[in-house]
Amino acid sequence: TARWVPSSAPSSSQALRCGGRSRRSSCVQCSAAGGAKKRLLFLGTPDVAASVLRHIIYEAQEPDASFELVGVISQPGKPKGRGNKATPVPSPVEETARAWKKMPKDAVLTPATAKDPEFLEQVRAMKPDLCVTAAYGNILPQAFLDIPPLGTLNIHPSLLPKYRGAAPVQRALQAGEKVTGVSVAYTVLKCDAGPVLVQEKVAVDPEIQAPDLLQHLFDVGSQALIRSLPAVWAGKGPSMAVAQDDSAVVHAAKLTKEEGVLDPANASSAQALHDTVRGFAGWPGTVVRLSLVDEASGAAEPMELRVIQTQTPNDADAAAYAALSLSNPLEVGWSADGDMLLPCQGGKGGVLRVQVVQPPTKKALPAKDFRNGVRKKRIVLVPQK
Repeated sequence: TARWVPSSAPSSSQALRCGGRSRRSSCVQCSAAGGAKKRLLFLGTPDVAASVLRHIIYEAQEPDASFELVGVISQPGKPKGRGNKATPVPSPVEETARAWKKMPKDAVLTPATAKDPEFLEQVRAMKPDLCVTAAYGNILPQAFLDIPPLGTLNIHPSLLPKYRGAAPVQRALQAGEKVTGVSVAYTVLKCDAGPVLVQEKVAVDPEIQAPDLLQHLFDVGSQALIRSLPAVWAGKGPSMAVAQDDSAVVHAAKLTKEEGVLDPANASSAQALHDTVRGFAGWPGTVVRLSLVDEASGAAEPMELRVIQTQTPNDADAAAYAALSLSNPLEVGWSADGDMLLPCQGGKGGVLRVQVVQPPTKKALPAKDFRNGVRKKRIVLVPQK
């Protein structure tokens, strides 16, 4: 029977190594010795979690797989549309699960809360040996955690105990981290505080933005999880896992729109702004508040410009801005190739090169194209303090 190959399934070059051969962790040499296949239950909701699910489905279909996927749990679909025509749209995880023909319809659950007694009974009926979560988004009560005898493992995109919480990748980029990573850790009642089974470090490209780094970390985490399963099936997971150092905890609070308002006039540095743009890419995004001054009349028009892409600050951009000899230290400059140059503290904190912007009600466009639309206007930063 042909094996269902989900979109974005791992390629042969991504196959995990075992005994010097390109094999996946479900191979006979690595699987738990003897007995029936172990039963795995997956929980997740957004696109990055769907990519983890695809990895798991791919592995579960190996002829000598050591486990079977017995169910998938996701948050309920969110309504889209207006008024009475709004209809719930399944999450990416639910869509992926239902697309797999071997997954029974009643094995895909979307409870509003994981505390629901009826839901917990459904989970017990599935008899999972292990639960795996990835960006599920609902709090799991102790009644749930007590069900799988081998525990619940969570793929968390940070090097725990750093960046526990809702926005680990975004906060790591905002902080300018040069190295981050992913952790596969046991779930306990306290958020992201369980013992860590395995971690993988990842170098952070200075230009990468949160959505791309998030996807990469979940791909790395998926492979780390699969590689760890034989030990988990053998009951060795708890003894291998390492307790977190609570004294080294860094919390990754949920992002707010207010934090996405850039203030170059008062920013500590252009690098800090660049890191915020990278960390806040996607949602909530970053904006800069400007005043567009007509050169002929002097009339000023306010504008909130969305900043989509910036470049790592450098001395050349700072020198280029200084060479413009602008009389107003808040005035925006332009590079020779048309990019926007935002002075930080009048240039004392460096200069941020903006390559892609999005004006109100319009699509994103190169900064040089935006400039063409405001040719006879000077652009001035509006300080936020």
